[in-house]
Amino acid sequence: MGEPVTPIAQARGVTKRFGTTVALDDVSLSIVPGETHALVGRNGAGKSTLVSLLTGLTGADSGTVLFNGEAAPAISDRDGWRQRVACVYQHSTIIKTLSVAENLFLNRQSERGPISWPGLRRRAAELLESYEVDVNPEQLAGDLTVEQRQMVEVARALSHGARFVVMDEPTAQLDAGGIARLFRKVRALQERGVTFCYISHHLEEIYQLCQRVTVLRDARHIITAPVDELDTDALVAAMTGPEAAASHLLGETSSRTRKSGPPALAVRELTLAGSYESVSFSVAPGEIVGVAGSASSGAVALAETLAGMRSPTSGVVEAAGQRVRAGSVPDALKAGIGFVPQDRRATGFVPELSMAENATMTVPRRLGRAGFLSPRRKAALANEAVRTLDIKTPSITTPLYGLSGGNQQKVVMARALASEPCALVLIGPTAGVDIRAKETLLAAIDAAAAAGAGALIVSDELDDLRGCDRVLVMFAGRLTAEQSKGWQDADLVAGMEGTRDDR
Repeated sequence: MGEPVTPIAQARGVTKRFGTTVALDDVSLSIVPGETHALVGRNGAGKSTLVSLLTGLTGADSGTVLFNGEAAPAISDRDGWRQRVACVYQHSTIIKTLSVAENLFLNRQSERGPISWPGLRRRAAELLESYEVDVNPEQLAGDLTVEQRQMVEVARALSHGARFVVMDEPTAQLDAGGIARLFRKVRALQERGVTFCYISHHLEEIYQLCQRVTVLRDARHIITAPVDELDTDALVAAMTGPEAAASHLLGETSSRTRKSGPPALAVRELTLAGSYESVSFSVAPGEIVGVAGSASSGAVALAETLAGMRSPTSGVVEAAGQRVRAGSVPDALKAGIGFVPQDRRATGFVPELSMAENATMTVPRRLGRAGFLSPRRKAALANEAVRTLDIKTPSITTPLYGLSGGNQQKVVMARALASEPCALVLIGPTAGVDIRAKETLLAAIDAAAAAGAGALIVSDELDDLRGCDRVLVMFAGRLTAEQSKGWQDADLVAGMEGTRDDR
């Protein structure tokens, strides 16, 4: 037994309230130098609040935060916090209109006097080289890939002197190759003494990357344990409660049968220059079809075309036998296509509007006539969505920014279902949500299909695809394979990575 190791970051009995809501209740966390420590829990468990305390965005009502055994700086001491901790968020804080060099040394471009641009670029190049980040310091940050922006953020954090980095859902927008490269970088930095707190809803990542894991549930600390001593069932039980763990049935579906009639969705020779070409398939009423592909496969662009967000170069889209006008979101909605976009924050909802307004904004005809909307009808639809999708919200009038990420995604799903669509087009419908929310969202898709809708799920998350009747594989803009129900993970991943082509 050696001497006790002083934690690089520690929270002792922290409690935080927002009005009557208890966001953290006497929570403790201890992260030792050089480890990658996972922080997991369902949406609303308290992870984001704990991160805000560890990064100085807000203060605790009680309890203390320490770094290397010393009390955290005052909230107003931003430089003090930057020297101790940094956070790489799922949504980048890089300023896209500035160069990489300017982002790395934002507000400290010059050590003294006027800015020396050659000197700034030289300092940036030295910093990037020291952490093996292969990016041109003169490049515009907006032209970087997601993983490049993340590593620039990490390098910026380390340049302040911080050796503790919080990574919040860093893989949410990465394909398999990007995730593997990110993990290699994290391990290399870990060997150089950098410590990570890693937040993810993808439990397999916890086992691949982390040494210890802390679970929060209902604003309380549940367990901290070495990852290799906590199997998946035990981890799920800790996150959801033992009684809920038994319902962890992602990918299982109810009995469904295809309905008669024209295809719910039909695509013929669809091409979008630079993204995909000559794509043809159909989805029957009552059928769920998956489209698996990496970020560069063209799958997302295909789904956005079906929803009217992009105008194809050529080809035809039909919904329930009716041709859909290309490049028109209103026409796609009118044709009966319900849509869940890839990025709920950017295109999925209006954060300042209420839960009810977001859930019903695509169905004004169900709310009234001649432009007069009935508040009673809106409330009825919103309350129905709350019940069927188990949306946790203080009120249907609560602005959507006040809901957790998982509940925001449920509202986006509610909006897609509100028009009683003949076809659903869903991009990563469970991205960034916890296990129970995944079950709810996938069950909603299954219920819509059982009622006669066709559903197309575009995702690189295998759990999203397990309940599909079949899965189409896209690689480099082409449909390359079709996997029947009961497919093997290895076969699907091989197709997504381009090592197998069955067409």
